[in-house]
Amino acid sequence: MREEPLARVDVVLPCLDERGALPWVLSRIPAGYRPIVVDNGSCDGSAELALELGAFVVREDRHGFGAAAHAGLLAATADYVAFCDCDGSLDPAMLPALLAPVMEGTADLVLCRRRPQRGSWPVHARVANAVLAWWLRRLTGESVSDLGPMRAARRAELVSLGLEDRRSGYALEMFVKASLRGWRIAEIPVAYAPRTGRSKVTGTLRGTVTAVLDMYVQLIALSRGLRSRPLLSSPQSGPARGGRATGN
Repeated sequence: MREEPLARVDVVLPCLDERGALPWVLSRIPAGYRPIVVDNGSCDGSAELALELGAFVVREDRHGFGAAAHAGLLAATADYVAFCDCDGSLDPAMLPALLAPVMEGTADLVLCRRRPQRGSWPVHARVANAVLAWWLRRLTGESVSDLGPMRAARRAELVSLGLEDRRSGYALEMFVKASLRGWRIAEIPVAYAPRTGRSKVTGTLRGTVTAVLDMYVQLIALSRGLRSRPLLSSPQSGPARGGRATGN
């Protein structure tokens, strides 16, 4: 049997009851990218379907977005890792554009800047995201406008951040620790479509409040980090050199 070439990029796809979206999502994964579907306790056969469709499947019993995302990161072996929602709201075909600044050495962490289509982003979730981004701009000086779930970086550097949040604050913790280490952070605009199936977080007021509280913990940690050390650390502290990067 001929061995498959090693993927250059691993794509972490946290998954909880996403059977309806999986076929489209996995069909949009670019060639040379390996999908890692992290099943977080699905009851609809998502894990089994992902296996049938050729994905590498990891099971994470501890519930929480951060738990699933980090399990995928630890399972990754490629030089580069990308994260993407598994609900059909974001197109994995956009991943090469997201990875390009990292691969070219002009950015260390690239986030998506969501451009919502009609019905994709409830008002309460959009307002909460805007307020969070405003606070982060004030605290860090980064030109961040969206902590979107699609993001990319080098695997080894992501692991070195020592991410600990296993709930909704995982993405924010990644941003916070990257900023404190002086990483160059960029944003790339991507289309944000209505998700397939029922939303578990931003589609409900309760889910949004829970996510905001989780992120508040990371904001407190960021404030403490800024008080204890300068934001722009020494050149040796980050994975790359140079100033901040900005998206197109």
